[in-house]
Amino acid sequence: MDALLPFRAMAYNNAWANHRLLTACAGLGPEEFTAHRTGFFPSLRATLNYILVIDHFYVDAMEGGTLGPVAWADPEPCATVPALREAQAAVDRRLISLLAALDAAGLARSVAVHRGTRVQRERMDRLLLHLFQHQVHHRGQAHAMLSGTSISPPQLDEFFAAEEAGLRAGEFGELGWTEAEVWSARGRCSCGSC
Repeated sequence: MDALLPFRAMAYNNAWANHRLLTACAGLGPEEFTAHRTGFFPSLRATLNYILVIDHFYVDAMEGGTLGPVAWADPEPCATVPALREAQAAVDRRLISLLAALDAAGLARSVAVHRGTRVQRERMDRLLLHLFQHQVHHRGQAHAMLSGTSISPPQLDEFFAAEEAGLRAGEFGELGWTEAEVWSARGRCSCGSC
């Protein structure tokens, strides 16, 4: 099996789960979106913005950028679900594109993570695993918070199993993907120009 395939599939799965969760949140009124809730962060808006901010931090580093702690200078850059959906989809596309352009040797490449007072060096594969774990962890918190609202939380643990493809066909079309692209050996850059 291609060493990159699991990483590419996780990037697609991450984008799909964010899409599904934020689509559900679009049904919330502003009061429910910002209401104080039990969690690591005090609201759905704060939790979902945190996912976005940290995604910007790590994806920028993996792209060779030096954004560093500036990424979280504004802990809630998106005040509304539509703004958050657009910003999250953009960083998710960047991660998919990064992995589409990466080769197997790139997984062992050292990434400079700018931490303000120091630069941490980390292997690409380890940084990706950390990022995916971070996203799953905080999406789970948002999912639990959503269960305390008027909107039912969506199913997020379908990991692109073939038998569930029919359930996702509409979402894949909405996102511009096919099941074959998710599981292909090279993936597909979603920038539209590759």
